[in-house]
Amino acid sequence: MNFRDSILQNVRDNQPSSRELPAIPKFHSGQPVDLKKQFAAALKELTGEVVTEPPADFENFLRKRFPDAKTICSAVPEYAGNRKPEDFTRWSDASSIDVTIARSPLGVAETGSVLFSEEEFRVNTIGFLAHDIVILLDPAEIVENIHDAYGHPHFQDKAYSVLMSGPSGSADIGGITVHPAQGVMTLTVIFWPHTNNGTTQTISS
Repeated sequence: MNFRDSILQNVRDNQPSSRELPAIPKFHSGQPVDLKKQFAAALKELTGEVVTEPPADFENFLRKRFPDAKTICSAVPEYAGNRKPEDFTRWSDASSIDVTIARSPLGVAETGSVLFSEEEFRVNTIGFLAHDIVILLDPAEIVENIHDAYGHPHFQDKAYSVLMSGPSGSADIGGITVHPAQGVMTLTVIFWPHTNNGTTQTISS
């Protein structure tokens, strides 16, 4: 046995016995928490916006909010848009998107964050190179804090997971914060419960 193997074998033979990892508390508030209200307030601090009900006419909602948008990329069944993520075969092509629509599987009331992975975006850059992003979120999937969020299966099962809050801001030495600093210009979350029907609204190219 050479020195390397001898050292490695000594390490293997002298490992401490295994033991259970300590339980991590959830750090929940001692008082009842209105998760929807807290989420909306936290996102507003970051100049994001919450729409509390699904629009009756989603196409009209988008046209009013983004009147100059021409390329609307939808990664959700609730709305077809005129592009889908798979249309952007090169990551940089997503910079031509005016509005991305995606659904998040989780919201965090503490920070106003939403969770995404490659499952939701399908092409990752549609969530970061688009001009604006609209996020559908079932309010039943809002958790109280980051400790709860890290228990979501995405953090074990997916190639990557990201908690998005925004749009991003940057502050100078004088304490002046500018939004947006990079990435999407606006971030809108719509409280939109999951539905069993597959109805979509479609816009023309």
